[in-house]
Amino acid sequence: MNKQEVALLSKEIEMLMNERARLLKVVGAAAVLVANTDVENLPEAAMDAAEMLSETLNALPEETLKDALESVQAVVE
Repeated sequence: MNKQEVALLSKEIEMLMNERARLLKVVGAAAVLVANTDVENLPEAAMDAAEMLSETLNALPEETLKDALESVQAVVE
C-alpha cells in the first residue's frame, strides 16, 4: 500500500467514525425518548412508530446502546 492509499483509508475511517458518533447520538436520544414516554398518553397514531422504535432499540447489542446513551449523557436507572 502506498502513502496515498493509506491517507485515503485514514480519511475514510475518520469519516466513518464521525458518522458513527452522530448515529450514536440519534440512537441515544431515541432511547431516552422511549424510556420517558408514557404509553398511555401516546396518541394512537404514534403507537406503531413507537413500537417499531422500541423494538429496534431493544435489538441493538448492549454495548452499542450503552455507547449511545453515553453519547447523550443519559442517566441509566
